[in-house]
Amino acid sequence: MKEFYMKRCVFALSLFFLFSAFGCSKTYYSTMESMGYDKREIMTDRVEDARESQEEAKEQFASALEQFKSVVNFDGGKLQDVYEKLNDEYEMSEDRADDVRKRIDKVEDVAEALFDEWAEEITQYSSSKLRASSQKKLTATKSKYNGLIRAMRKAEKKMYPVLAAFKDQVLYLKHNLNAQAIAALEGELTTINADVEALIKEMDKSIAEADSFIKSLE
Repeated sequence: MKEFYMKRCVFALSLFFLFSAFGCSKTYYSTMESMGYDKREIMTDRVEDARESQEEAKEQFASALEQFKSVVNFDGGKLQDVYEKLNDEYEMSEDRADDVRKRIDKVEDVAEALFDEWAEEITQYSSSKLRASSQKKLTATKSKYNGLIRAMRKAEKKMYPVLAAFKDQVLYLKHNLNAQAIAALEGELTTINADVEALIKEMDKSIAEADSFIKSLE
């Protein structure tokens, strides 16, 4: 049984990458449903993935901030090593931000497919009572989802000014590997620290929205 489950997961994952590569979302969802995975399950999984990517991004930006602080407090050693460490943190932060964006895009994609299908199926009810009940549930779920996606996109947008500031500092240090360059970066620390704190707060709000939304689907 375990081996069968593993093969099923591997096959599903292969389909995911295949259809994602060609943008065939409709075919992907149809294939997954034929294997027993409906859009609601896929949506739950994708919201969880987006939540996880935001947690990872939050940790990475906090790590990059600590590295930036250590650069400002530099008191000896090879400046080239200092630059390389800061650059590594910036590149990892950039990767995390890109992952967050992609995962939110996937949430939006499956949400659109789920809500379109749900709205179309509501018209198939012969019972007006059941039709009204399903419509009420759809409206409530869409309202909850809209709050989620707004929170996710707001947190996502907070990442880009921080990334831009990190990039500026990395480039400046690269072009001026000397003690004066370190001193010049110190003036930016307060602003960057405030921006990262604001980002983490928005991430926490978005993560809380994701948790709430997942519970509403259960």
